[in-house]
Amino acid sequence: MSAPRQLSLNAFIYPSGHHEAAWRHPDSRPDRIYDVSYYQEIGRTAEAAKLDAVFFADGPALRTDVRHNAAPGLEPITLLTAIAAATTHLGLIATASTTYYEPYNLARLFSSLDHISGGRAGWNIVTTGTDLAAANFGLERHPDHAARYARAREFVDAVVGLWDSWEDDAIVLDRGAGVYADPDKIHPIDFVGEHLSVRGPFNSARTPQGRPVLVQAGASNEGRAFAGKYAEAIFTAHQRLSDAQSFYADIKSKAAEFGRTADEVKILPGISPFIAETEAAALRLEREFNELTVPEYGIKQLESITGTSLRRLALDEPVPMEVFAGAGDVTDNARSRLQVVAGIVERERPTLRGLLHRLAGARGHRVFAGTPEQVADTIEEWFTQGAADGFNVMPPYYPGGLEVFADTVVPILRERGLFRTEYTGTTLRDHFGLARPESQFTRNAALAG
Repeated sequence: MSAPRQLSLNAFIYPSGHHEAAWRHPDSRPDRIYDVSYYQEIGRTAEAAKLDAVFFADGPALRTDVRHNAAPGLEPITLLTAIAAATTHLGLIATASTTYYEPYNLARLFSSLDHISGGRAGWNIVTTGTDLAAANFGLERHPDHAARYARAREFVDAVVGLWDSWEDDAIVLDRGAGVYADPDKIHPIDFVGEHLSVRGPFNSARTPQGRPVLVQAGASNEGRAFAGKYAEAIFTAHQRLSDAQSFYADIKSKAAEFGRTADEVKILPGISPFIAETEAAALRLEREFNELTVPEYGIKQLESITGTSLRRLALDEPVPMEVFAGAGDVTDNARSRLQVVAGIVERERPTLRGLLHRLAGARGHRVFAGTPEQVADTIEEWFTQGAADGFNVMPPYYPGGLEVFADTVVPILRERGLFRTEYTGTTLRDHFGLARPESQFTRNAALAG
C-alpha cells in the first residue's frame, strides 16, 4: 500500500516580506536585508517546521522603485550557500536566467551548491522578462519571447548534460594504483545547437542527488510546454481554485506527452497568508498593511503588467476593462500575469485604489486573510481537489509572517495527515518525492552493452 500523499511547502523569501509595504511595517526588518545572519535565521525557522525548501527569486536588473520599496540585492546562489551552512536538511532553490548566464558557469554554481549542501539545491529556470537587463550585458535589446525559450531549451539540455558527464562511479580513488578517476566514465557532451555550443566534460563529479532539481515558473503557452518537458517543480500564480485546477491538469498532461508521469512534476501555487486568531483580526492586519502602500509605487507596478498608462484614472474610480484588451491568448509570461489581474477586475470591478491593494500583497499571487484553521482549510482544498501538490508560502512580512505560519498552520496540516512531522530524507529530491536521475551516459552505456 502506497504512503499517503504529502504536501510540499516552500518558504519564498522576499527580504522584508511579500507585501509591497512590508518594509514600512514595524514587524519587518528592512534594516537587515543585507545581513546574512538574517537569512540564516529564516532558514532555521523553515527547517524547524520541516519545510521542503526556501526559494529565492532574482533578476539581473534593478526593477524595484527604490524610492518606495526595499531592494533585495544579494545574489541568491551565494546567499543559499550561507544558508546551507546554517541548516542540514532544508532545500535551497535559486533563480538564474538562461538568457544572461552561460551553461558552463551556471552548471558550476549549482553543482557547487549541491555538493556543499549535501544534495539540497534546486534551479528555478527563468528566461528573464524585463528589457532592463539587456543594457547591463552590453546588448541593445532584450531577446524576444520565442528566442529566449529557444535558447532556454538548449541551455537546459547543455547544463543537464554537463551535470551527467561524470558517471556515478567515475571516481575510483585507488591510492595504491595511483588512479583517482576512470577517464572512460567522464564524457564530453559535444553539445551544438542553434544558440549554444558546449564541449564539456564538466570539471566536477555528479552531485549527491544526481543533479539539482529543475524548477520553473513560466505560465505562457511556451512556458507550459517547456515545463512539461523539463520542470520537476513549477511555481505558479492563481486566484481561483478552478483556474488552478485547469493549469494543474494541463501541466500534468503536457508532462505525459513527454513520457513523464504526473508524480514527476510538482505544482506549487503561491499563497500569501495574513494569519490571526480571528478572521476579523486577520482582515484588520491586511488593511493595516494596505494603508501603508504608496499609490505611486503600485501604479508603476500595474503599468508594467498592463503596458499602458493609468495616470488618467482617479484612485477611487473603477478600473475599466479595456485596460486589459491584451489579456487574450497566453503567449508570454507577462500576458499570463495580465490575465490574472484582468480576472480580478472582471469579477470584482474594483476601483484603482482597491486593485492596487489587491495586488500589493503578492504581485498577483493569492492573498488570504484568516485564522490558522482557515488557511489550512484552503491549502487542503487546493491539495485534495486537483489544484496543487503544495505551495510556495509567501509571508506578507518577514520574519514574523513565516514564524506564525510555522507555529500555527503547519501543526494543523500535520494533525490532518497532510504534512511531514520529520524529514524522511536528506536531499531536496527526497523532500519532493522525486527519484534520483541516472546519468544519461550511464544509461546509454547500459543500452549499448
